[in-house]
Amino acid sequence: MKIAVLPGDGIGQEVTREALRLLELLELPGLEVEHGEVGATAYRNQGHPLPEATLELARSSDAILFGAVGDPSCDNLERHLRPEQAILGLRAALGLFANLRPATAFPGLEHMSGLKPEIAREIDVLIVRELNGDVYFGDKGTRVREDGQREGWDMMSYAESEVRRIAHTAFRAAQTRKNRLTSVDKANVLETSQLWRDVMIEVSAEYPDVELDHMYVDNAAMQLVKAPANFDTIVTGNLFGDILSDQASMCVGSIGLLPSAALGERQTDYGTFGLYEPIHGSAPDIAGKNLANPMATMLSLAMLLRHSLGREADAERIERAVAEVLADGVRGGDLGGSATTTEIGDAVVTKMVSIS
Repeated sequence: MKIAVLPGDGIGQEVTREALRLLELLELPGLEVEHGEVGATAYRNQGHPLPEATLELARSSDAILFGAVGDPSCDNLERHLRPEQAILGLRAALGLFANLRPATAFPGLEHMSGLKPEIAREIDVLIVRELNGDVYFGDKGTRVREDGQREGWDMMSYAESEVRRIAHTAFRAAQTRKNRLTSVDKANVLETSQLWRDVMIEVSAEYPDVELDHMYVDNAAMQLVKAPANFDTIVTGNLFGDILSDQASMCVGSIGLLPSAALGERQTDYGTFGLYEPIHGSAPDIAGKNLANPMATMLSLAMLLRHSLGREADAERIERAVAEVLADGVRGGDLGGSATTTEIGDAVVTKMVSIS
């Protein structure tokens, strides 16, 4: 088995380093780990945020562990050369259409949420977001109207096949949880959403064990802060998923704790090919200061082990170690503590050894 490690920019380098300590501790037989450059780092060294060599490395791997991309010094580059194009390019080139974003409250951290503690402690939701369609990838442009005003326009669209494949991913994910799936759309005003809803209903016939319900996106946003415990698995399009997944992360209390997976259709000898990354950015203001919380990257590694390498026991071992370290009070600055990146890594490694 082979993992491509793409640390990227800013704190991506630091948090990836700590996650790899856990991977080394597992001593997986036959595992090959190869590093590549993406983002601003790759642009400076190779002239492009996603060099062809990195893309080939990704294609030849069973999974990708991704750090973060972004650098303010690159903000004035042409759009296709900006660091963020690396992650968009990987999603498109590798067919990574399904984003899994779990948001789960950790005991003892309820006070970090903007919600009341008794509400926050009940959060345990998985958001399944479609990644390769919607208004983000539709035709777009600017034009001048007949009255002389400039007008920007973006086309929102989904093909039936795109909705169907994310529906299957979501229903299968719901089967591993509580067999409840909420499809979020805006079918009362958008034809794209009406097609989305129609296809979801059609696919649901293949999953009679999963209870499907529908919710408009504005109501879903409200319910996520009013009664998040009512959700288990949510499936939605690219635009709505982008917004709701970030909202869910802050309901938990810190983006430094939340992992993500971007999965495609390709199957490897061990599982489903995917890219795994923490949801936080490159945080250039604290890069190189040993202050970043590496737990989201560690939990992303756990998702990699579960979905792409078929190592459920190893995934659970990492998740348990992170939870116990948090319970012990070892917390970084994002959680009101003072532990450094390295100290958090040391604590999780020690905990993993004790629960081996």
